[in-house]
Amino acid sequence: MAQVQRMSRLMVKTLRDDPADAETLSHKLLVRAGYVRRNAAGIWTWLPLGKKVLDNVSRVVREEMDAIGAQEVLLPALLPKEPYEASARWEEYGDLLFRLKDRKGAEYLLGPTHEEIFTLVVKDQVASYKDLPVMLYQIQTKYRDEARPRSGVLRGREFQMKDSYSFDITDEGLAESYRLHREAYQKIFARLGLDYRIVSAVSGAMGGSASEEFLAPAAAGEDTFVDCPACDYAANTEAVTFKLTPVSAEHGAVEELDTPDTPTIETLAEHLGVPASATLKNLLVKVDGEIVAVGVPGDREVDLGKLGEHLAPAVVELVTAEDFEGRADLVRGYVGPQGLEKVRYIADPRVAPGTAWITGANKINAHAKNVVAGRDFEVDDYLDVVVVQAGDPCPACGTGLKMDRAIEIGHIFQLGRKYADTFGLDVLGQQGKPVRVTMGSYGIGVSRAVAALAEQSADGQGLCWSKEVAPADVHVVAAGKALQTELALDVSEKLGAAGVRVLVDDRAGVSPGVKFTDAELIGVPTILVAGRRSAEGVVELKDRRTGEREELTVEEAIARLTA
Repeated sequence: MAQVQRMSRLMVKTLRDDPADAETLSHKLLVRAGYVRRNAAGIWTWLPLGKKVLDNVSRVVREEMDAIGAQEVLLPALLPKEPYEASARWEEYGDLLFRLKDRKGAEYLLGPTHEEIFTLVVKDQVASYKDLPVMLYQIQTKYRDEARPRSGVLRGREFQMKDSYSFDITDEGLAESYRLHREAYQKIFARLGLDYRIVSAVSGAMGGSASEEFLAPAAAGEDTFVDCPACDYAANTEAVTFKLTPVSAEHGAVEELDTPDTPTIETLAEHLGVPASATLKNLLVKVDGEIVAVGVPGDREVDLGKLGEHLAPAVVELVTAEDFEGRADLVRGYVGPQGLEKVRYIADPRVAPGTAWITGANKINAHAKNVVAGRDFEVDDYLDVVVVQAGDPCPACGTGLKMDRAIEIGHIFQLGRKYADTFGLDVLGQQGKPVRVTMGSYGIGVSRAVAALAEQSADGQGLCWSKEVAPADVHVVAAGKALQTELALDVSEKLGAAGVRVLVDDRAGVSPGVKFTDAELIGVPTILVAGRRSAEGVVELKDRRTGEREELTVEEAIARLTA
């Protein structure tokens, strides 16, 4: 027996117009269809229809996690400061953390993620290698103080997330737990009906080594990823690499050039009549307060996010005018790597040994040409730090890469022993000696998946859910007066008795046109209309996604929908 939800009793208020502050399709439609309502910036109420969809996504996630042997727990959202201070994430998360104090002055946070707490739980509960491996998960509300919460439930300050964690004795065991989660995620997103890509990623504040993202391509996506049209390579732009290839070539001696009023790449290239790609751009940043120079070809930009990921947990910030004071080797607008003193020099692999450049001469209104990497200056560290562009070579096969927008719906990490080291998570090994545990961390944005589904499946009429996540299996519309309503309710009860979830529009005083519009907007996969042929016992079935319609007798319709 499934629930029959009558719209005459359902708390739902649909809107004809888009909300004034809505930018993305999912934001517009989830509000207009009565699934969510905004309470404050980045904080949302899930109304009855929306809660059903959210719960259905959670159910699919839960079923697939249970299938790989993961065990569900529920940890608190209000967490003490000390574990996050021990892992350094109390500082690393910065303004993203919601911090608070209790009446006694003790400091707490609202959990953005739970690696620390899960590690402590396992340390308390597990003593021997015989207790491992173990995989734990929860579906819980998380909190991040986003600077610009937007796009409805896509980027909120409070959101639903599934986070799971694996605990193993060996690296081989971690690899197996990672594989199980990866395959479970593929099943989850396939069941939800999401189009997705698995891409290489960086670990960021999570720490660890191996890392992959699950991305749902969508115009509203805040992530940019690349994929190769010639092979299966795909990656987050921050994870794209460029092969370091030294160049063997003869170059002339360094020659100083008179270049008045050319402090930028654009003015320099115009003055000399050369492409920007022939010049070397040297960006000065501070890394934990120390000045560092970053060299990239003049036609490329430094990706500060990428640089920060490489240098984490160090803090990276741009230099200011005050940083040039007292530094004769730092001439603003005319910096060259060949004259820097006690400055760490990082370069993109495109600045390979043997490549020659036009760059600053470290004196005002002067540049130098034939400045060769490896001959005239040394690179301390080669890091991929440029902003990736369409057409950059694929690291796997060399074909020009394509770029697309996507929504991150999942992320999996091989954390290794970072948190086990922090909290001393050891178990008694087979040899009777303590063994350090290795961990994996695996997240799915549950509420974000709802928005991603809306983005990918909606059409010009409204939402269009898959059966797995829809708030009902069938939307029955009584398109007329008493006879049609009586038939609609009768059919709904019979379908419900057969286990079909039904949403029936039995609202009195609402025109058929409004009911049809709402049915399209709400997006249940099948619409059954009790209309003009109700007296003959004939109804219309409509596929919401394809728009295909078919007239059937009531008996045929019930048989079709319960098959």
